[in-house]
Amino acid sequence: MSADLTRRSAAELASAIASREVSAVEVTRAHLDRIGAVDPDVHAFLHVSDELALAQAAEVDRAFDAGEQSASPLAGVPLALKDIVVQKGVPTTAGSKILEGWLPPYDATITRKLLDAGIVILGKTNMDEFAMGSSTENSAYGPTRNPWDLSKIPGGSGGGSSAALAAFEAPLAIGTDTGGSIRQPASVTGTVGAKPTYGGVSRYGVIALASSLDQPGPCARTVLDTAMLHEVIAGHDPMDATSIPQPVPNVVAAVRRGQADGVAGMKIGVVKQLGGQGYQPGVLSSFRSAVEQLQAAGAEIVEVDCPHFEYGLAAYYLILPSECSSNLARFDAMRYGLRIGDDGTASAEQVMSLTRGAGFGAEVKRRIILGTYALSAGYYDAYYGSAQKVRTLIRQDFEKAYQQADVLISPASPTTAFGIGEKVDDPMAMYLNDLATIPGSLAGIPAMSVPSGIAADTGLPVGLQIMGPALGEERMYRVAAAFEAGYLAEHGTTVPQQIPALEGTAR
Repeated sequence: MSADLTRRSAAELASAIASREVSAVEVTRAHLDRIGAVDPDVHAFLHVSDELALAQAAEVDRAFDAGEQSASPLAGVPLALKDIVVQKGVPTTAGSKILEGWLPPYDATITRKLLDAGIVILGKTNMDEFAMGSSTENSAYGPTRNPWDLSKIPGGSGGGSSAALAAFEAPLAIGTDTGGSIRQPASVTGTVGAKPTYGGVSRYGVIALASSLDQPGPCARTVLDTAMLHEVIAGHDPMDATSIPQPVPNVVAAVRRGQADGVAGMKIGVVKQLGGQGYQPGVLSSFRSAVEQLQAAGAEIVEVDCPHFEYGLAAYYLILPSECSSNLARFDAMRYGLRIGDDGTASAEQVMSLTRGAGFGAEVKRRIILGTYALSAGYYDAYYGSAQKVRTLIRQDFEKAYQQADVLISPASPTTAFGIGEKVDDPMAMYLNDLATIPGSLAGIPAMSVPSGIAADTGLPVGLQIMGPALGEERMYRVAAAFEAGYLAEHGTTVPQQIPALEGTAR
């Protein structure tokens, strides 16, 4: 029974809980047992909230048994929360030693929406420190491993959330996407992850990396589950000045339409610049098959030219470090978090220097230094200012592309999962993992990754990236659902169901 519960979709679990076929406590306990069995090998979680999760589940059961109206269609379903989203009284580190032991005094807006919806938060997932990385190897608490192959990375920065899904430790998860940190982990673990339009989901209570790029979003094993979670967490929030005052998109209805009507009559654009050199042969082969599947389903395939995408990586790695150097200045040993060298004789400057030197990892220090330099007098216009101009050109490329197509598609990641330690000492090789996802982040558009099969050359999952125009989540989800349904019809199973049991033994 326990194994059966952990392999059901969130929608199936929600239905079973609402019909009282099973209790929320039973579902939660099954997932906690699963975490206990396999997480010593996977290391998806930094903190597991056993007692709190069971108490939340018990409250859902009490409400159902009392005949009270369900808080949401996902009431009682467990979720893994990325450790960059604060939860009152629960350890939150953002994967960094500088926040070790910190207990937030408030809930993030996302956290509050999840709890109000009756969703059970299992714990906090591992991540690259302050979301800086593409492999979850930059976590101060050790790397997370890909359930498909424990010698491989699960992507980053949200590798803990994606690995928790792939290992059946949770049916739902929250990620954050600054340059691809939801989509790339989804791609390499065979799961689903969506980055909403910038401002579509509140950032209040999400520890900031790059404020003009950061965007929380939903992660799951199916497109429908992702859409259901999307509707729970989306919406305007007066606590976030960048939150869009727009209604929550009806993405669940869009999924139903995609499942029923497919993509007939839609124009789907293949981005000329997102493929080719730097992309693994197995990834490109899978992408070509995905294009053929969509075309066979009735979509018109058009090639779109986005000439400024090739400058996206350089622009991003000036904008992000600049904003992170500003945001991370708050971690100064004066107010909260780690404090080193305070022996009564050291000056505030010495304590700050010692604390930041000991508390920040190498990648964080690298980006702070880059960003501080790019923002310094005499260099601001040449670096940060120029990068923002490139960002505008990329946004204009997207606007022109959407005059030709309803959505755009590309591989979600240039490669399948690579070996742990393989790129950790080569920052440029690591940054290239974001080739396909960065343009959408710079433009602030919605984008998601859905499983598109297994690469023949590695035997590991590949993701298809689907990008919509700003506030175009509904058409994005429609195409994603249609593609998933077509894949299921052709192969008889979805990629996540193929993941080995991983019964606590390293493979």
